[in-house]
Amino acid sequence: MISVQKNIFIGFFRSGMLGYGGGPSSIPLVHKEVVDRFKWLSDEEFSDILAIGNTLPGPIATKMAGYIGYRVGGVTGAINAVLATILPTVILMILFIGFLIKYRESAIVQGITHSIIPVVTVMLGSLAYKFFKQSHDKLGKKGLLLLGGISFICFVLLNIHPAILIAVLLIYSLVKKTKREQKPEKQTGVS
Repeated sequence: MISVQKNIFIGFFRSGMLGYGGGPSSIPLVHKEVVDRFKWLSDEEFSDILAIGNTLPGPIATKMAGYIGYRVGGVTGAINAVLATILPTVILMILFIGFLIKYRESAIVQGITHSIIPVVTVMLGSLAYKFFKQSHDKLGKKGLLLLGGISFICFVLLNIHPAILIAVLLIYSLVKKTKREQKPEKQTGVS
């Protein structure tokens, strides 16, 4: 159990340390740790947790850390994962707050910030492509295009918050699944 807790801490600390730019930029790093490196979750489970986490208020990185930590290591794992996620930020803020305030307009600091943005963009794009392929496998081309089109219209044209669409889709999925489970029982006459 100690090695599991150690791995939880290492995985989430590494993600928190390298996740420059906040929660969204750390999502691909968390994915790398929990799906690829430690194999605690499948791609599908990770995307489900990400979708549910996006519907809840608060920072996505800590919500995911809490859930994944709990799933892998119980209550101790949840506490461990959340602490590992926020500790890098706390440590760096304490160490660098004075430096950043003093030199935030410096060309070097601006250069660092601007040079990291493309890397974060590629990481998010890579994860988005992986989710796109997974959705295509599960929904098919028509389902993917339909939900992609609806999402585009809601987010871009109607400016609807993503959490609302995700919540509606989750409810729809639950209702659809419940109807599908009840249907065979009615056909066989079993009550």
